[in-house]
Formats: sequence, C-alpha cells, structure tokens
Amino acid sequence: MSTTSAEEELDEDERRGLELIRETGGIHQSNFWKELDVSSRKGSRIVDTLSENDLIDRDETVYEGHNTYYLSPTAKDLEFSLLMAGDMLSPFVGDEEVDPQSDLFSQWVMNLAYEE
Repeated sequence: MSTTSAEEELDEDERRGLELIRETGGIHQSNFWKELDVSSRKGSRIVDTLSENDLIDRDETVYEGHNTYYLSPTAKDLEFSLLMAGDMLSPFVGDEEVDPQSDLFSQWVMNLAYEE
C-alpha cells in the first residue's frame, strides 16, 4: 500500500496522531495519547495503525524511568530541500565548523541566489 493511499484510509484520530508526530518531529508514546486527549489504549491502537502502514517509526526507549516508545516521522516525510542550493548540500550539515567567509559557503549562497 502506498503512503498516500495508506493516509487516505486513516480515521480522524489517526490523522490527528500522524499530524502531531510530524509537527513535533517526534514524541514519546507516553505523551502522545495525552496530547491527542485519548485513552492510552486508543493511543496504542493509533500508533499500531500508523506503524503498520509505515507512516511512523517506533523505537523502544526509556523516558522518565519508564519503558515506552519514541514515535517519529518516517525519513520519507523529512524535507531535505531546505538544505539544498541547486545540487549542493549546505556546508553547515555535518560535524565540521564552517567559516562563513569560506569559498564553500560563498558558493552555496550563490547557488541559492541562482535558484530564484
């Protein structure tokens, strides 16, 4: 099932749950159902549906001393175009410190200007 058709099959609470996870960039399941104002049981069912349809990632974690899951959008939902200038990735992505006076940064900025 494609992501689009999977999303079309969601009920209202599942859509709200998916939107919450996407807007926050990730949330612990123990907070997820509270934010949606649903029972923990209903929250778990929503998470199961979203996870089964490959709309979110669900990773085991410990939060405030309790075992729970961290829910995050799948990588396909992330918007990388904001880091791009033409075919150049922002020099600020990575571990290295970038000198704003460097040629690499200047080239990236110039590519931004050419896109418009």
